[in-house]
Amino acid sequence: MNKHTPLFLKLGGSLLTDKTGVEAVRADVLARAAQEIRRALDDRPGLRLLLGHGSGSFGHVAGARYGTRQGVHTPEQWWGFAEVGAAAARLNGLVMEALRAAGVPALRLPPSALVVCADGRIASLTLPPVQMALDAGLVPVVFGDVAFDARRGGTIVSTEEALVALADELRPSWLLLAGETEGVYDLDGAVIPEITPANFAAVAPALGGSRGADVTGGMAAKVRSMLDLAAAHPHLAMRIFSGLQPDNLRRALLAPEAAPGTVIRFNHG
Repeated sequence: MNKHTPLFLKLGGSLLTDKTGVEAVRADVLARAAQEIRRALDDRPGLRLLLGHGSGSFGHVAGARYGTRQGVHTPEQWWGFAEVGAAAARLNGLVMEALRAAGVPALRLPPSALVVCADGRIASLTLPPVQMALDAGLVPVVFGDVAFDARRGGTIVSTEEALVALADELRPSWLLLAGETEGVYDLDGAVIPEITPANFAAVAPALGGSRGADVTGGMAAKVRSMLDLAAAHPHLAMRIFSGLQPDNLRRALLAPEAAPGTVIRFNHG
């Protein structure tokens, strides 16, 4: 891994919150994740890290109530737009507090201030603040958030969508996706070691949906979006793994190729 190439890490909403509840954060999991990030930064000085986190039982619940992802036009929908943004910010505030408590030099960069969409897709992204934060040795933090949309008025940008847009510019070699599962499971419940375009059709029936409210599509949509990203960036590999297992997160940050979980990439490794 090039020392100048950033590593992307996403802490999933299913990891940080109970997605079957409402704004139910897993404080112990969040604190341990922040501590493992700090240890990884200590173990590898100069590691350039960009962090994203999902909205889990915070933004998804409000987003589903108001239908924000589909569009925002009426006064009630704009109220909902602001409510979804506030819910996402509440979880982000807890994440930032945990990172600071662990000694991680994190800086929040909300997509609502960085991104403009067109019909639900990111059309423009303000990159310089992200690049300058990385150059300063900070850990930029993005998250699932609302965004203005030239056609829909407003929409929701998932963490993966924000990370994909940033990957187009920053060209990370790894995107690590820490969730509550050990990887992507096959129909027998075993972890699939690797997913590529060559075997996606065979594993797709096992992907199903996700537990709890998720307005951004669940596991099947996430895997498809990661394969699309891999096709656009053959140098990029992604790993889906459990952030619930102690030390998994630190191990993944230090040695992504050797860590547990499922790798998603364009070509067989």
